[in-house]
Formats: sequence, C-alpha cells, structure tokens
Amino acid sequence: MSTHHSSAAAGSTLRSDAQLIGLVGLAHAISHFSQLVLAPLFPWLKDAFDVSYTELGGVLTVFFVVSCIVQAASGFIVDKLGPRPVLFVGLGLLGIAAFGYALAQSYWMLLASAIVAGIGNGVFHPVDYTLFNRKVAPTRLGHAYSVHGITGSLGWALAPAFVVPLAMAYSWRVALAAAGALAIAVLVVLWVYRSVLSLDVKAVHKATGQGAPAMTGGEFGFLKIPAVWMCFGFFFFYAMVISVVQTFAPVAAGHLHAVPVALVAVCLTVYMVASAVGMVFGGFLASDPSRCERIVGAGFGVAALLALILAFADFAPVLVPVMFGAMGLASGVAGPSRDLLVKRSTPANATGRVYGVVYAGLDIGQATAPLIFGRLMDHGQYLSVIVGLALVQAVLIASAFNVRRVRREALVPVSA
Repeated sequence: MSTHHSSAAAGSTLRSDAQLIGLVGLAHAISHFSQLVLAPLFPWLKDAFDVSYTELGGVLTVFFVVSCIVQAASGFIVDKLGPRPVLFVGLGLLGIAAFGYALAQSYWMLLASAIVAGIGNGVFHPVDYTLFNRKVAPTRLGHAYSVHGITGSLGWALAPAFVVPLAMAYSWRVALAAAGALAIAVLVVLWVYRSVLSLDVKAVHKATGQGAPAMTGGEFGFLKIPAVWMCFGFFFFYAMVISVVQTFAPVAAGHLHAVPVALVAVCLTVYMVASAVGMVFGGFLASDPSRCERIVGAGFGVAALLALILAFADFAPVLVPVMFGAMGLASGVAGPSRDLLVKRSTPANATGRVYGVVYAGLDIGQATAPLIFGRLMDHGQYLSVIVGLALVQAVLIASAFNVRRVRREALVPVSA
C-alpha cells in the first residue's frame, strides 16, 4: 500500500515537473522570439524609417542594455514577490512592445518600444531558474535546463520564419502585430495554467533566507563570491558568440565562400535547430554535475575549431550551412552543463539574485558584440569576424575552468 502511494507521488511529481518545465519553456521561447523579431525585418525598417543598419543595430543595443539592468534588478523582485506575477508582467510587456513596433511612426517610437521590450525580456532568467530550482526534482534539473535551452533556440529559429513571410505577404507592420498577438496568446495559456506556476512566497522567503538572518552578509553578500563574477564573465562571452552567429557570421562566411544569399539565410536556422538537438544530448550528459566544466570545454573547443576551419579552409558553398549546423550542435551539447555551472556556484538563499546578475552578462555581451563586429563588417573584414568568433569560443573554454577553479578555492578552508 505504502509503496503504491509513494510511486503515485513520484508519478505526480513527474507530471507536475513536466507541466512546469513545459510552461516555463513556452514562456522562454517567447522571450527569445521577441529578441529576434526585429533583426530579420531590418531591410523593411531601413526603407520605412530611412535609417542606417548602424541606427537599427542601436535599437537592439537599447533593448539589451535595458534588459540587462532589469535582469539584475528583477532577481531581487522575484526573491521578494515570487516568480509568477513577475513572469506575467514580462510577457505582457513583450506583447505591448511588439504592437508598439507595429504602430511606430518614427525611429524614436521604435526605440521607445525597444525599451518596453527590454523591461519585459529582463525578467525571464531569474523567474525561470527560481521556478526550476525550487520546484523541479533534482534528478530532472538537467532535463529542465535542457528543455529551457531548446525552447529558447526554437524561439530564435521561429522569429525569422514567422515575421519574414508575413512581411513579404502583407507588410512589416502586420508581421510585428502578429508577433505581439503570439506573445499575448502565450500569456493567456500561462494564466489558464497559473496554478502550476504558483510558488508560495513564504516558501521563497524561507528558501532565499529573507526574514531570517542572512547567511551571506546581507542581501548583496552573494556579490562577494568570486564564482558569481566568473559566471557573469562566462555569460558575457557566451552572448557574444550567440550575437555574432545571429547577426554577422552567416553573411561573413557567405562572402568568404561565395555562398548564394538563399543559403546564407539558412545558416542561422540550421545552427539554431542543431543547437536544440545538441541540448537534448546535453541534458543527459548534465545528469552528472561534476563533469559540467569538461562538457562545456569540449563543446566550445569543437565549435572554435569549426569556426577556424570556416575561416581558413577552402570548400564548396553548400557545406557552409553544414558547418554552422555542426557548430550549433557542439554549442548545444554544452548548454545544460553551462546552466549547472551557475547552479553549483549559487548560494542556496540567493537564487533569483544570482541568476539576475549572472545572466545580465548575457545582455551586456549581446549589446557589445554588434558594436565591435558591426564595425568589422562595415569595413569588409569578413575573415576577422569568423576568427573573432573562434577566439571568443576559445575564451569560453578558459572561463568555464576558471569558474571551477574559483569555486574549489572557495570550498578549501584557508589553513594557517
């Protein structure tokens, strides 16, 4: 009888975990979808507002800078209020911002909408990881992170596939309004299943050490932990890799290997889908947290090697999307282990805050990369773009092991 009851409980935990992971994944997909909803429409927006690519890039930089500030702050709000209300506000703002883009009459209205979108986008990582780390069974965390990464990649892959055909068939305004409608539709789904996302605020306070004497020297004590800043640096470089791949690398590789325009457009989608596939494997590999740094190192080592081959080897244009696919697969395998790297460096009573600060590195990286690599593109330095991509991936390997070194030093008591 008792064994039957415990197996039923285990079954219900699997079901509730699966529901939670699915809903959080759906929301995360919309966050990534919203990040990449404008870039594919740049050719239309350039004509509509009579602006340069640099100015349009500035809209994305504003989005990521705002998202970064909000991300660092929202961790504290999540730790105070619980994740669910913060998630609802974030999704609502992404929907409103997309309608704002669609109705924009000037470049400045685009910028204003980007600020709203940045505020909405900034809440997702602290919300998502607080829900996962508090509610999902530890044995399933690797899979939760894996699904989280996959849905993010699919959100990125969906954005161009969603907005470009609508812009071609109707107009860029219709495409962006449809993107807003999609965000609101997902908000409605989450509202219907809101009980799955509930997290007792008292439980959060207890788990995050609020209302009790803080163990780590006050609310900002976690900022003194070196591993937190190492993780921040790691995510900064990781975001640069993503930004370069999404914005410039396919075009640069296209110039180097005389790739037809249609094939260049395929490179990003192939990279994102392959990355999602890699994350499925990565979720299984991440079941043993002790090897997460080695998996991250191996994944980005292979990706860096492929980028160098892309830069210097001579091969048929048709193989360029294949190379991007292989690079995406290698990076994807490293994804879930990358998230475990942060969890292992996080004090138990500061989840939202730590994820907020660490993932702010993502936004700063994505705000910085277009400024550096955009300049290279404007000057036709296509080889430098791909070599730069390889270098940043190599830096990631070093920073993953650095996180481990710093964390181990923190655990070793200093002997007199």
